[in-house]
Amino acid sequence: MLCMLLAFLGVCVGICVLLVAMAIMNGFDKDFKERFFVMNYPLTILPRFYTQVDDTLILKLQNEFEELSFSPYLSTQVIARGDNRFEGGIIFGVNSQDEKKINKVVAEALKDEELKGFDLLAGSALIDEFRLKRNDKLPLIFSNLNPSGLALIPQTKRFDVKYSFSSGLLLYDKAYMFADIEAVRKLLNVPNGVYEGVHVYSNDAFRDLERLKSFLGDEFAVFGWWEQNANLFSALELEKRALFIVLMLIILVASLNIISSLLMIVMNRRSEIALLLALGTSKQEIKKAFFALGSLIGGGGICAGVVLAFIAMWVLGNFDIISLPADVYGSSKLPLDLSMFDFILTLIGAGLIVALSSYYPAKKATEVDVLDTLRNE
Repeated sequence: MLCMLLAFLGVCVGICVLLVAMAIMNGFDKDFKERFFVMNYPLTILPRFYTQVDDTLILKLQNEFEELSFSPYLSTQVIARGDNRFEGGIIFGVNSQDEKKINKVVAEALKDEELKGFDLLAGSALIDEFRLKRNDKLPLIFSNLNPSGLALIPQTKRFDVKYSFSSGLLLYDKAYMFADIEAVRKLLNVPNGVYEGVHVYSNDAFRDLERLKSFLGDEFAVFGWWEQNANLFSALELEKRALFIVLMLIILVASLNIISSLLMIVMNRRSEIALLLALGTSKQEIKKAFFALGSLIGGGGICAGVVLAFIAMWVLGNFDIISLPADVYGSSKLPLDLSMFDFILTLIGAGLIVALSSYYPAKKATEVDVLDTLRNE
């Protein structure tokens, strides 16, 4: 009886731990992708060979794909200079109205305002590091060189820090800056109507990626945000699957108790089994009886584990039992998201383990030697 209880509890706890762990992994994965996606545009168009992105191309795209939003941009690497410190970053020259349509972080930071002249929208981490206030001057050192006497020196321009944004990821909050595209165009000496590329917002980036490639041909490169970070997301997916396999081993270990408890029942009930077989009970009926007993123990443990897992996730989701550092994860609340695929996969995996664990003792019960057992026992 104790072995059966331990088997029941082992399967129950294993299922509960597995479901909660998968919910946490999915929650972090989904939350990370959402935050990562915020500063990575769904699609980006870049020129190839000797072509260029200009107003004519933008107009063609807007006429052909009315459901998409386009934001042409210029960008360059810069160095922000503060008091006795430097910080590398990237400045994007954008049109405020177009950018707010495709970037909710910029839209929340600017609200009804627009970037004009040499106004700068900088990340909160950079502003805190340099201890900047609204309307403070921030010198930016550009990569292009200007002649000065007998030497070439990097171009430097002081921007007015007007706005700040917070994406929830320290990397972007420290490195990304936004300014008016005409100001950046002037500093980089880029001709009017010419852009480095186009950021595209799409509700179905996978479908629209192929549509844009077909429309633009080989003269322009179109890539999705996931293509630039494919290795990262593949590693996250591999980590989640590895965790699933490791935690499934807990259920496998717990199922050994089902095997041991049923084998002990078979050994202790050899005489009763032999008598039933002698009275005409078929081996198939004996096998079904022990298989049903093992399935009852394992199935009950699975059901109890599912209920316990949902209770645990409800408690973790509604009470601050585990508090996360908000500056690292963007939220102090533990993210939970149990996908239907993982839930069904867990039930199928646990069901197969329980079924196999119940089948072996049931098969052993049918191998009792009737004559020898009745003679000696």
